Amino acid sequence: MHAAEQGDADAVRKAIGQGADLETRDDRRRTPLLLAVTGDHVETAEALVAAGADPDGKDSRQDTPWLVTGVTGNAAMARTLAKADPDYGLVNRYGGTSLIPAGERGHVDYIREVTTNPDMDVDVDHVNNLGWTALLEAVILGDGGKDHQESVRLLLEAGADASIGDGSGATALDHAEDRGFDEIARILRK
Repeated sequence: MHAAEQGDADAVRKAIGQGADLETRDDRRRTPLLLAVTGDHVETAEALVAAGADPDGKDSRQDTPWLVTGVTGNAAMARTLAKADPDYGLVNRYGGTSLIPAGERGHVDYIREVTTNPDMDVDVDHVNNLGWTALLEAVILGDGGKDHQESVRLLLEAGADASIGDGSGATALDHAEDRGFDEIARILRK
């Protein structure tokens, strides 16, 4: 656990070779793979995935290694975990898939990877418990800057439905106009 959290890939490989339990849990139910992903330790995650670590193991907050890739936005980590065949439909405590926090944070490289990689089957129109899609989160919780503009563009190119409204029916365009995000509104009008 400590080696995974610290990103010590050599120590993780050694522990695996000595028969360490890949699915051991800490007091928050986090696995070594989840700790490696959370810390952006790609080489360590690669070692764990190669040994058969589960990309779908949920912790006490309902996070999985795959879901956390959307929070960190690490496209290389997403490619690494894709080799473990994660369940792309699993949701976090907010009812969201990995793409939703990526939209919120404007993780352009991650969104590009997940929406264009044919091995990653992520629903671009998944609606979370708040009634928001990745596109809506990119506008509602974004800053309107270049990363969120590009995130909106990529989500639309991936087939995101801009007509899906939030719980009150307001669309991403409505929110962009309300927030004064002129460039995002322009992109959405196309």
